[in-house]
Amino acid sequence: MIDLRRLRVLRAVSHYGTITAAAKAMHFTTSAASQQIRQLGRELDITLLEPHGRKVRLTPAAQRLLSHADAIEARWEQAEIDLRTAREEPAGLLRLCGIPTAVAMLLAPAVAPLRAKYPRLAVHIQEAEQQTGFDLLFDGAVDLAVLESTVDNPTAGDPRFDQQALIDDVFDLVVHSEHPMAGRGSVRLVEAAGEEWILPSVACTCRQYALSACGAAGFTPNVVHNALEWNAMAHLVANGLGVGFAPRLAYLPPHLPITRVPLAGGAPSRKLLTCTRAGGRDHPAVAAVLAELATVAA
Repeated sequence: MIDLRRLRVLRAVSHYGTITAAAKAMHFTTSAASQQIRQLGRELDITLLEPHGRKVRLTPAAQRLLSHADAIEARWEQAEIDLRTAREEPAGLLRLCGIPTAVAMLLAPAVAPLRAKYPRLAVHIQEAEQQTGFDLLFDGAVDLAVLESTVDNPTAGDPRFDQQALIDDVFDLVVHSEHPMAGRGSVRLVEAAGEEWILPSVACTCRQYALSACGAAGFTPNVVHNALEWNAMAHLVANGLGVGFAPRLAYLPPHLPITRVPLAGGAPSRKLLTCTRAGGRDHPAVAAVLAELATVAA
Protein backbone atom coordinates (compact mmCIF):
# COMPACT_ATOMS: atom_id res chain seq x y z
CA MET A 1 0.00 0.00 0.00
CA ILE A 2 1.41 3.40 -1.02
CA ASP A 3 1.70 5.92 1.82
CA LEU A 4 -0.39 8.87 0.63
CA ARG A 5 1.62 11.27 2.78
CA ARG A 6 4.71 10.43 0.75
CA LEU A 7 2.79 11.02 -2.46
CA ARG A 8 1.99 14.52 -1.18
CA VAL A 9 5.71 15.17 -0.70
CA LEU A 10 6.36 14.06 -4.28
CA ARG A 11 3.60 16.37 -5.53
CA ALA A 12 5.14 19.25 -3.56
CA VAL A 13 8.60 18.62 -5.03
CA SER A 14 7.07 18.72 -8.51
CA HIS A 15 5.11 21.91 -7.75
CA TYR A 16 7.88 23.88 -6.03
CA GLY A 17 10.78 22.57 -8.06
CA THR A 18 13.16 21.63 -5.24
CA ILE A 19 13.10 19.40 -2.18
CA THR A 20 14.06 22.36 0.01
CA ALA A 21 11.14 24.50 -1.19
CA ALA A 22 8.72 21.58 -0.92
CA ALA A 23 9.92 20.82 2.61
CA LYS A 24 9.45 24.46 3.64
CA ALA A 25 5.91 24.54 2.26
CA MET A 26 5.03 21.32 4.10
CA HIS A 27 6.77 22.38 7.33
CA PHE A 28 9.30 19.54 7.05
CA THR A 29 13.05 19.65 7.29
CA THR A 30 14.79 19.10 3.97
CA SER A 31 16.24 15.83 5.24
CA ALA A 32 12.80 14.61 6.34
CA ALA A 33 11.31 15.39 2.92
CA SER A 34 14.21 13.63 1.20
CA GLN A 35 13.69 10.60 3.42
CA GLN A 36 10.00 10.47 2.46
CA ILE A 37 10.90 10.49 -1.25
CA ARG A 38 13.58 7.82 -0.81
CA GLN A 39 11.22 5.60 1.17
CA LEU A 40 8.49 5.97 -1.46
CA GLY A 41 10.97 4.98 -4.15
CA ARG A 42 12.03 1.90 -2.16
CA GLU A 43 8.40 0.85 -1.62
CA LEU A 44 7.76 0.99 -5.37
CA ASP A 45 11.26 -0.15 -6.40
CA ILE A 46 11.70 2.82 -8.74
CA THR A 47 13.93 5.90 -8.88
CA LEU A 48 11.86 9.04 -8.39
CA LEU A 49 14.43 11.85 -8.63
CA GLU A 50 17.54 12.36 -10.72
CA PRO A 51 20.22 15.10 -10.71
CA HIS A 52 19.59 18.06 -12.99
CA GLY A 53 22.40 20.58 -12.71
CA ARG A 54 22.39 21.74 -9.12
CA LYS A 55 18.78 20.68 -8.69
CA VAL A 56 16.79 17.48 -9.14
CA ARG A 57 13.97 16.55 -11.47
CA LEU A 58 11.34 13.84 -11.53
CA THR A 59 12.16 10.73 -13.52
CA PRO A 60 9.72 9.48 -16.18
CA ALA A 61 8.51 6.87 -13.67
CA ALA A 62 7.90 9.60 -11.10
CA GLN A 63 5.96 11.63 -13.67
CA ARG A 64 3.68 8.66 -14.30
CA LEU A 65 3.22 8.21 -10.56
CA LEU A 66 2.50 11.92 -10.23
CA SER A 67 -0.45 11.69 -12.63
CA HIS A 68 -2.00 9.09 -10.34
CA ALA A 69 -1.20 11.18 -7.26
CA ASP A 70 -2.98 14.22 -8.77
CA ALA A 71 -6.01 12.05 -9.56
CA ILE A 72 -6.07 10.67 -6.01
CA GLU A 73 -5.91 14.19 -4.55
CA ALA A 74 -8.81 15.29 -6.76
CA ARG A 75 -10.87 12.29 -5.65
CA TRP A 76 -10.26 13.12 -1.98
CA GLU A 77 -11.39 16.66 -2.71
CA GLN A 78 -14.55 15.33 -4.35
CA ALA A 79 -15.20 12.95 -1.46
CA GLU A 80 -15.20 15.84 1.00
CA ILE A 81 -17.53 17.81 -1.25
CA ASP A 82 -19.95 14.89 -1.55
CA LEU A 83 -20.22 14.81 2.24
CA ARG A 84 -20.74 18.56 2.47
CA THR A 85 -23.48 18.63 -0.17
CA ALA A 86 -25.68 16.62 2.16
CA ARG A 87 -26.03 19.77 4.29
CA GLU A 88 -28.83 22.23 3.68
CA GLU A 89 -26.66 25.29 3.07
CA PRO A 90 -23.00 26.41 2.90
CA ALA A 91 -21.40 26.40 6.33
CA GLY A 92 -18.01 26.30 7.98
CA LEU A 93 -14.87 28.18 6.98
CA LEU A 94 -14.27 29.21 3.37
CA ARG A 95 -10.82 30.59 2.54
CA LEU A 96 -10.39 32.92 -0.44
CA CYS A 97 -7.49 34.83 -1.94
CA GLY A 98 -6.92 37.11 -4.88
CA ILE A 99 -4.63 39.67 -6.41
CA PRO A 100 -5.19 43.16 -4.90
CA THR A 101 -7.59 44.39 -7.59
CA ALA A 102 -9.67 41.22 -7.34
CA VAL A 103 -9.93 41.47 -3.55
CA ALA A 104 -11.08 45.09 -3.68
CA MET A 105 -13.43 45.05 -6.66
CA LEU A 106 -14.67 41.45 -6.88
CA LEU A 107 -14.22 39.35 -3.74
CA ALA A 108 -15.24 42.00 -1.19
CA PRO A 109 -18.58 42.88 -2.87
CA ALA A 110 -19.25 39.20 -3.63
CA VAL A 111 -18.69 37.99 -0.07
CA ALA A 112 -20.63 40.77 1.69
CA PRO A 113 -24.15 39.47 0.79
CA LEU A 114 -23.20 35.90 1.69
CA ARG A 115 -22.75 36.86 5.36
CA ALA A 116 -26.46 37.61 5.63
CA LYS A 117 -27.59 34.78 3.36
CA TYR A 118 -25.58 32.01 5.07
CA PRO A 119 -25.07 32.84 8.77
CA ARG A 120 -23.24 29.55 9.41
CA LEU A 121 -20.64 30.35 6.74
CA ALA A 122 -17.42 32.07 7.81
CA VAL A 123 -15.25 33.57 5.07
CA HIS A 124 -11.56 34.48 5.28
CA ILE A 125 -10.06 36.62 2.49
CA GLN A 126 -6.39 37.30 1.95
CA GLU A 127 -4.57 39.38 -0.61
CA ALA A 128 -1.98 37.37 -2.53
CA GLU A 129 0.48 37.81 -5.34
CA GLN A 130 -0.16 35.91 -8.56
CA GLN A 131 2.05 32.82 -8.09
CA THR A 132 1.41 32.76 -4.35
CA GLY A 133 -2.27 32.21 -5.13
CA PHE A 134 -1.54 28.93 -6.90
CA ASP A 135 0.80 27.88 -4.09
CA LEU A 136 -1.94 28.53 -1.52
CA LEU A 137 -4.40 26.47 -3.56
CA PHE A 138 -1.93 23.63 -3.96
CA ASP A 139 -1.14 23.61 -0.23
CA GLY A 140 -4.84 23.54 0.67
CA ALA A 141 -4.50 26.89 2.44
CA VAL A 142 -7.30 28.46 0.35
CA ASP A 143 -10.32 27.04 -1.46
CA LEU A 144 -10.76 29.63 -4.21
CA ALA A 145 -8.46 32.20 -5.80
CA VAL A 146 -9.18 35.03 -8.22
CA LEU A 147 -6.04 35.50 -10.27
CA GLU A 148 -4.84 36.85 -13.57
CA SER A 149 -4.33 34.74 -16.67
CA THR A 150 -0.61 34.90 -17.51
CA VAL A 151 1.88 32.81 -19.47
CA ASP A 152 3.39 31.70 -16.16
CA ASN A 153 0.18 30.09 -14.91
CA PRO A 154 -0.19 26.32 -14.80
CA THR A 155 -1.49 25.14 -18.17
CA ALA A 156 -5.22 24.91 -18.78
CA GLY A 157 -4.98 21.13 -18.72
CA ASP A 158 -3.01 20.95 -15.46
CA PRO A 159 -4.78 18.21 -13.45
CA ARG A 160 -4.17 19.98 -10.13
CA PHE A 161 -6.24 23.08 -10.83
CA ASP A 162 -9.54 24.16 -12.35
CA GLN A 163 -9.18 27.60 -13.99
CA GLN A 164 -12.23 29.36 -15.44
CA ALA A 165 -12.60 32.82 -17.02
CA LEU A 166 -14.39 35.39 -14.84
CA ILE A 167 -14.02 38.80 -16.47
CA ASP A 168 -12.02 40.68 -19.11
CA ASP A 169 -10.55 43.78 -17.48
CA VAL A 170 -10.16 46.42 -20.21
CA PHE A 171 -7.40 49.06 -20.09
CA ASP A 172 -7.97 52.80 -20.50
CA LEU A 173 -5.66 55.74 -21.04
CA VAL A 174 -5.50 57.93 -17.91
CA VAL A 175 -4.86 61.65 -18.42
CA HIS A 176 -5.12 64.88 -16.46
CA SER A 177 -8.63 66.33 -16.60
CA GLU A 178 -7.31 69.39 -18.49
CA HIS A 179 -5.45 67.30 -21.04
CA PRO A 180 -6.70 67.83 -24.64
CA MET A 181 -7.75 64.16 -24.87
CA ALA A 182 -9.74 64.24 -21.60
CA GLY A 183 -12.98 65.39 -23.19
CA ARG A 184 -13.05 62.85 -25.98
CA GLY A 185 -15.20 59.72 -26.06
CA SER A 186 -12.25 57.59 -27.16
CA VAL A 187 -8.74 57.93 -28.55
CA ARG A 188 -6.38 55.81 -30.58
CA LEU A 189 -3.36 54.80 -28.52
CA VAL A 190 -0.94 56.09 -31.17
CA GLU A 191 -2.21 59.62 -30.45
CA ALA A 192 -0.39 59.41 -27.11
CA ALA A 193 2.91 58.36 -28.69
CA GLY A 194 4.54 61.71 -27.94
CA GLU A 195 3.45 61.84 -24.30
CA GLU A 196 5.55 61.22 -21.22
CA TRP A 197 4.33 57.99 -19.64
CA ILE A 198 3.77 56.67 -16.14
CA LEU A 199 3.72 52.86 -16.11
CA PRO A 200 3.48 50.14 -13.48
CA SER A 201 6.78 48.84 -12.13
CA VAL A 202 8.58 45.93 -13.75
CA ALA A 203 7.14 43.57 -11.09
CA CYS A 204 3.56 44.23 -12.28
CA THR A 205 2.17 42.19 -15.18
CA CYS A 206 0.18 45.24 -16.29
CA ARG A 207 3.42 46.88 -17.43
CA GLN A 208 3.75 44.27 -20.16
CA TYR A 209 0.19 44.91 -21.34
CA ALA A 210 1.04 48.59 -21.72
CA LEU A 211 4.30 47.99 -23.56
CA SER A 212 2.72 45.40 -25.85
CA ALA A 213 -0.21 47.70 -26.67
CA CYS A 214 2.10 50.61 -27.45
CA GLY A 215 4.29 48.34 -29.57
CA ALA A 216 1.25 47.14 -31.51
CA ALA A 217 0.31 50.80 -32.06
CA GLY A 218 3.74 51.41 -33.57
CA PHE A 219 5.69 53.21 -30.86
CA THR A 220 7.78 52.72 -27.74
CA PRO A 221 6.51 54.85 -24.84
CA ASN A 222 8.79 57.39 -23.19
CA VAL A 223 8.51 56.08 -19.63
CA VAL A 224 9.55 58.81 -17.19
CA HIS A 225 7.94 57.47 -14.00
CA ASN A 226 7.19 54.03 -12.56
CA ALA A 227 4.60 53.28 -9.88
CA LEU A 228 4.00 50.27 -7.68
CA GLU A 229 0.35 51.11 -6.96
CA TRP A 230 -2.49 52.55 -9.01
CA ASN A 231 -2.95 55.25 -6.37
CA ALA A 232 0.61 56.46 -6.97
CA MET A 233 0.13 56.43 -10.74
CA ALA A 234 -3.09 58.44 -10.38
CA HIS A 235 -1.40 61.11 -8.26
CA LEU A 236 1.46 61.42 -10.74
CA VAL A 237 -1.05 61.95 -13.56
CA ALA A 238 -3.04 64.38 -11.41
CA ASN A 239 0.08 66.50 -10.97
CA GLY A 240 0.65 66.72 -14.72
CA LEU A 241 3.68 64.45 -14.80
CA GLY A 242 2.51 62.27 -17.68
CA VAL A 243 -0.24 59.94 -18.88
CA GLY A 244 -0.99 56.50 -17.51
CA PHE A 245 -2.51 53.19 -18.47
CA ALA A 246 -4.86 51.37 -16.08
CA PRO A 247 -7.39 48.51 -16.13
CA ARG A 248 -10.98 49.48 -15.34
CA LEU A 249 -11.07 47.40 -12.15
CA ALA A 250 -8.17 49.40 -10.75
CA TYR A 251 -9.47 51.89 -8.19
CA LEU A 252 -8.38 55.46 -8.94
CA PRO A 253 -9.19 58.16 -6.32
CA PRO A 254 -12.30 59.97 -7.62
CA HIS A 255 -11.33 63.33 -6.13
CA LEU A 256 -8.24 63.67 -8.32
CA PRO A 257 -8.31 65.75 -11.54
CA ILE A 258 -7.83 62.74 -13.80
CA THR A 259 -9.93 61.20 -16.56
CA ARG A 260 -10.09 57.70 -17.97
CA VAL A 261 -10.30 57.78 -21.75
CA PRO A 262 -11.41 54.57 -23.56
CA LEU A 263 -9.06 53.31 -26.26
CA ALA A 264 -10.49 52.89 -29.74
CA GLY A 265 -9.66 50.10 -32.13
CA GLY A 266 -9.56 47.14 -29.78
CA ALA A 267 -8.39 48.12 -26.32
CA PRO A 268 -6.10 45.61 -24.60
CA SER A 269 -7.46 43.69 -21.63
CA ARG A 270 -6.32 41.23 -19.01
CA LYS A 271 -8.36 38.15 -18.16
CA LEU A 272 -9.15 37.36 -14.53
CA LEU A 273 -9.84 33.76 -13.55
CA THR A 274 -11.50 31.86 -10.75
CA CYS A 275 -9.18 29.04 -9.70
CA THR A 276 -9.82 26.04 -7.47
CA ARG A 277 -8.18 22.72 -6.89
CA ALA A 278 -9.39 20.01 -9.27
CA GLY A 279 -12.81 18.90 -8.07
CA GLY A 280 -13.18 21.87 -5.72
CA ARG A 281 -15.62 23.94 -7.77
CA ASP A 282 -18.61 21.89 -6.57
CA HIS A 283 -17.97 22.66 -2.90
CA PRO A 284 -21.27 24.25 -1.71
CA ALA A 285 -19.59 27.34 -0.23
CA VAL A 286 -17.32 27.76 -3.26
CA ALA A 287 -20.32 27.46 -5.57
CA ALA A 288 -22.12 30.15 -3.58
CA VAL A 289 -19.18 32.55 -3.90
CA LEU A 290 -18.80 31.77 -7.60
CA ALA A 291 -22.45 32.69 -8.17
CA GLU A 292 -21.97 36.03 -6.41
CA LEU A 293 -18.73 36.69 -8.30
CA ALA A 294 -20.56 36.14 -11.59
CA THR A 295 -23.15 38.72 -10.52
CA VAL A 296 -20.50 41.25 -9.49
CA ALA A 297 -18.51 40.69 -12.70
CA ALA A 298 -21.62 41.17 -14.82
